[in-house]
Amino acid sequence: MGEIERLSAHERPPAVMRQLYKEYRSLKPAEVDSHPLVIDPQRQDNEGSFSGLQTEGYVPHQTILTALDKFLDCPFSKDGLKDVPVYTHQAIPGLRIIPSLSPPAAQIELLSRIFHRDLSNEKHKTNIHLHYHMSYPDLQASSRDDNSNSQEKLNNPSQKKGSFFQDSPARELVPKDPSVHPSLSIKSILEKKLRWMTLGGQYNWTDKVYPAELPPPFPEDIAKLLRNLFPDTKAEAAIVNLYSPGDTLSVHRDVSEECDTGLISISFGCDGLFMVGHEDGAGCEVIRLRSGDAVYMTGRSRFAWHAVPKIIPSTCPGWLADWPGDSRKFEQWRGWMSNKRINLNVRQMKEAAAGAD
Repeated sequence: MGEIERLSAHERPPAVMRQLYKEYRSLKPAEVDSHPLVIDPQRQDNEGSFSGLQTEGYVPHQTILTALDKFLDCPFSKDGLKDVPVYTHQAIPGLRIIPSLSPPAAQIELLSRIFHRDLSNEKHKTNIHLHYHMSYPDLQASSRDDNSNSQEKLNNPSQKKGSFFQDSPARELVPKDPSVHPSLSIKSILEKKLRWMTLGGQYNWTDKVYPAELPPPFPEDIAKLLRNLFPDTKAEAAIVNLYSPGDTLSVHRDVSEECDTGLISISFGCDGLFMVGHEDGAGCEVIRLRSGDAVYMTGRSRFAWHAVPKIIPSTCPGWLADWPGDSRKFEQWRGWMSNKRINLNVRQMKEAAAGAD
């Protein structure tokens, strides 16, 4: 387990990180583009060097192509697929920034599987479960004349629950304590109230631990995609964070796991500012992450303090803004992603057994 067993998820962040978080949270969206300390990996200068980042190497386009061929169940455009640079920063050893790692087809398919399939799996808990009795939409009525969900049926043939985006927006969930919480409509959940969901290992945000019981399996197709791109990390647990403009994620460290294998983070939708602390604790770097960008926190950066102080509104790429309403059956939700940022944060919970893949 190494150093991670000596660190506490309950420890208070350093004062300097808390102060910097407040400063970047207060930035106006118009100030982000011109801010001298915000690093934007997708907008390097002609020499390819900027703001302290160095090119460590590349993810070969053939690696990305192989991963997508195994993940996508339909033809996709290979135009523009190229080697993707991997950037590091001297002040944060082990941190890897990989801009535009996930091409549009992969982003759309990942969102579809997470929100149309995995969100409807009762074993995957959300913040809504904390205060409400969860119930799920019925797949049968909506799937009789729909043949577009072949991958979902292939991966989970026994699933009888439909997507919440096919549900009646007016349907309400009943609170566990009506004296504290009102009933909550599906519309309210999808528009704002749904803040996170867990895949695989079901992290307890209150106690900051993983339950002792055997976790539900991590979605196999997503795990294989990530293993092809990040072979040193076995996907066992993930937190899917949902942000709207004004939402933030406070300063924290991910140190509840039993191993220090690298953390995988993939962004979708609107741009977000990602703060990550220097190894010496004296400051941080602030990186603008765009849709499709990946962050891999390995080595010393695995234990770094980090946060999301700002979501930049109206920055979702045009080709993604209408999701999931770009599909006929989800037409009423057209534009849902236009002001959303989704982050898929994946980790390995335990040391791999000897001889395991």
